[in-house]
Amino acid sequence: MFSTDFFSSEINKWLSEIEYPAKPQGLYEPIAYMLSGGGKRLRPTLMCAVCESLGLSFDYIRSQAIGIEMFHNFTLLHDDVMDNADIRHGKPTVHRKWNIPTAILSGDTMLTLASEYMSDCSSEISKDIMDLFNKTAIEIYEGQQYDMNFESRQVVVTDEYLDMIRLKTAVLLGCACKIGAIAAKASPMVQNQFYQYGVKLGMAFQLRDDYLDSFGDPAVFGKQIGGDILNDKKTYLSILAWENAKNEMLKATSITTASEKIENVKELYTALGVDAKCLELISSYTDEAINLLKGIGLSADDMEFFENLALTAVKRNS
Repeated sequence: MFSTDFFSSEINKWLSEIEYPAKPQGLYEPIAYMLSGGGKRLRPTLMCAVCESLGLSFDYIRSQAIGIEMFHNFTLLHDDVMDNADIRHGKPTVHRKWNIPTAILSGDTMLTLASEYMSDCSSEISKDIMDLFNKTAIEIYEGQQYDMNFESRQVVVTDEYLDMIRLKTAVLLGCACKIGAIAAKASPMVQNQFYQYGVKLGMAFQLRDDYLDSFGDPAVFGKQIGGDILNDKKTYLSILAWENAKNEMLKATSITTASEKIENVKELYTALGVDAKCLELISSYTDEAINLLKGIGLSADDMEFFENLALTAVKRNS
């Protein structure tokens, strides 16, 4: 099995080779800008790795790998607009560098291009791939709507939150894995095991983001620590704290000084043990992801690759 760095390098090369129409420049330049922002390229890496582990060269799904990364960045572009975000991967967001109408229109174009790339495959597998891709896209939109709904709700329970991040984040990782398995013509059982692996991995990654936003090292995490706390954003940590100590959370979050608010909420998290519970849940999802792939006939090297990828959810600091 190739390394994650190898897959990421190949995917970046593929993205850099996309030939956009010359006109209108104002439509396509923001797309190239968005895709040049870097990131882990986790979704296409998963797709390529699954395909390779099942005996089919990852080059076979180049179009689908580009398509899923294009789609992922489309969701980020529109999320930035909805969140009024200023920075993405250390650069100004598209709507800040250009404007909101440009961001919306370029995002719409990315979605269409992603569908074109995704459908660029043999007729034997195109229906299965497109059915899964379209189902996943709708689920992601549903997750985003739930996330926006939560902003205006004082009370959100942990089960609701976990279902929201499953839809908004985790299902796309599952989709990436399953498309790799579909392309390799794996059995339905193997396809499903890889899908569930991706979903569990996605849950662990998102929960790790929640944890790092409060307890990460700002020099490593790459952004201000406590941003979710300052913005009163619903996270697994804040919801669990609210469920266990409503009055204390009201008191801690009512402080107007930013630094004091962050420190008081973090101290409450620690006192309640919600930070430890979050880490336990991350580990649980990671273990579930790894166990899903045992017994499906992967080579020792391939199994080690997927185990190590899952374990980064527990260990990563950025």
